Amino acid sequence: MLVYLNGDYVEESQAKVSVNDRGFIFGDGVYEVIRVVNGGFFQAIPHLTRLKEGLSLLRIDLSEQECESLLDIAHYLLKENDLTEGHATVYIQVTRGAAKRTHQFPNPAVEPTVFISVNRLVPNHELHQKGASAITIPDVRWTRCNIKSVNLLPNILAKQRAEDAGVFSTIMIRDGVVTETQNSNTFLVNDGVIYTFPKSNYILAGITRDVVFKMAKDLGIEIREEPVAEDKIYDMDEVFLSGTTTDIQGITRIDGITIGDGSPGPVTLKLVDKLKNEMEQSGKVISG
Repeated sequence: MLVYLNGDYVEESQAKVSVNDRGFIFGDGVYEVIRVVNGGFFQAIPHLTRLKEGLSLLRIDLSEQECESLLDIAHYLLKENDLTEGHATVYIQVTRGAAKRTHQFPNPAVEPTVFISVNRLVPNHELHQKGASAITIPDVRWTRCNIKSVNLLPNILAKQRAEDAGVFSTIMIRDGVVTETQNSNTFLVNDGVIYTFPKSNYILAGITRDVVFKMAKDLGIEIREEPVAEDKIYDMDEVFLSGTTTDIQGITRIDGITIGDGSPGPVTLKLVDKLKNEMEQSGKVISG
């Protein structure tokens, strides 16, 4: 695969970064994953906006011109890697760069490290219709989850707990309420109303999360940013997740307890279908 690293297009096996890179040493950087359908970016501008916000919060200086060029680079990689048909993802990572190991920022500042790669994605449409299982775990992450940092150790440990338990995902609990999962936002449905944790520093403001809000409005489904207590989870009619590669994924069993009738509910399935259609339309519009 051809990738982009600091101004050059190189084979993935030849892409090298310094052992002093602060992304490697400290996890000092941010990243984004953008969905691609038939060569067309889905929600690219919101992803870039969130990347810029993360860079600003970490005080990593990437020029506006460099930020604006990222999609052109990604499009070139998609073409060169023959990924303009079907589904794919673009991975963008920016770290503070390589410098002597000190906790404070390098002074003078160094050039950020910019890395972009693309990969094939095969959506699991069968699982979207069938539903998946999850377990609940304590949310022990730091309190700046709104920054899409490359430092993902708590998320990795959470995903491994799901893997060890033989389930699809973990649902995190902080202060007695549902926050999100290790890599997606969580929604709970009761009496036709969707509930989700309010946008704050305790969750990542998911791009697909915002799409869910828009789709729910289009479908006439009420959605409220209100926390759901841990002891209310199992009484919900439906539970579903949203994410760039997760799409809309119904959760039908949590901690071994069946949710609703044990299959993705009507609200979830309406959103599954609508998101699929919107993605397909984005591919048609951009790729022609």
